[in-house]
Amino acid sequence: MEIWINPACSKCRSALHLLDEEGADYTVRRYLEDVPTQDEIRGVLERLGLEPWDITRTQEAAAKELGLKDWARDAGSRDRWVAALAEHPKLIQRPIITAEDGTAVVARTDEAVRDAMSR
Repeated sequence: MEIWINPACSKCRSALHLLDEEGADYTVRRYLEDVPTQDEIRGVLERLGLEPWDITRTQEAAAKELGLKDWARDAGSRDRWVAALAEHPKLIQRPIITAEDGTAVVARTDEAVRDAMSR
């Protein structure tokens, strides 16, 4: 199991605390420092069953600068969104846990963290 975190994020710290409390075996990826490639982002999206705009933090300054709210949200625009996430990793929703069964969850709640641990 791997968890993508931003250490400054309270939701990430909370998820790590719960993983530790439960004795989970996991690897931490500080995705702002160890930036995921476009292929890695596509892989996580597939595991999540989501589109790139579904995991984009649209209130971030970079999102506003890029004008993301006006970007199309369709198959033809998918690569553009993935490229933006790779170029501006702060836009990626967090934390994301990749579970042992090949799935992933956006673990913003204790329930989501527990769900990932049970997979």
